Parts: sequence; structure tokens; C-alpha cells
Amino acid sequence: MANSMRTSRRGLISLVALAVVLLAACSGSEENSTGGSGATWTQIQPSELNTRLETEDVFLVNVHVPYEGHIPGTDAFIPYDRIAGRIGALPSDASKLVIYCRSGTTSAIAAQALVTVGVTGFYELAGGYNAWIAAGLPFETKRASG
Repeated sequence: MANSMRTSRRGLISLVALAVVLLAACSGSEENSTGGSGATWTQIQPSELNTRLETEDVFLVNVHVPYEGHIPGTDAFIPYDRIAGRIGALPSDASKLVIYCRSGTTSAIAAQALVTVGVTGFYELAGGYNAWIAAGLPFETKRASG
């Protein structure tokens, strides 16, 4: 009987430990990291990006393909799977860089590609332009000609 209580107690401890790990992983932290090496990029919410666009120098990059629209003020359109090869087109101060796509899926891939080539400290729009639109913020579906 004592042996089965120890087994139950170990199982409960394991379950609690797993719950703590899962809660920590989903704690709402907006910082992403790889391999425990520290912050590599930060997700930014639509309202915060909107404020930054109005008050700061932001370099906004749409990485979504195919083109379906963009946030006004977008500086570049670079496909998510080509961004690592285009770092020369990005600002030297990565803290000014914000990447986005439609839902956040391909911008996360682009973010990881940037980290792989050594670019860190930039931002990714949480939820992509779907979240931007859901927040009632302006969105354009045609690129300016020129």
C-alpha cells in the first residue's frame, strides 16, 4: 500500500510539474527565444504598432505571399522565404524593424530565418494583419503605383 501511495504521489508531482511548464510556456510573454539564448524578437500588438507608427521611426515589412494587402506605411514587401537573403534591405537598427503577414504564421518563419542569419531585437506583429483589421485599424488592398 505504501508503494502505491508513493507511485500516486510521484504521478501527482509529475503532473503538477508538467502543468507548471505548460503555464510558463503560455504565460503571455511576448518575447520569443531560441535554445534558451535569450530574446531574439518580440511580438507587438496591433494597438502598440499603431502608436509606434504614429510616433516613431518604424520600418514595416510585409512578408506575406501572395500579396493580399498591406498596412498603410509599409516600407517593403519581402517574401517570408527570401527575407534572410535581403537583410541589406532592412534597417541596420533592428529595433526599428517590424515584420508581419496575414495571420502570424509566415512572419514567425521569417523571424526565425532572420535570427538564423544573426538579426535580433526586431518585432513581429502578433496575429498579423488579420489582428490589425480586427482591431479596426486601416488596411489597404492595392499597392501604390510608382
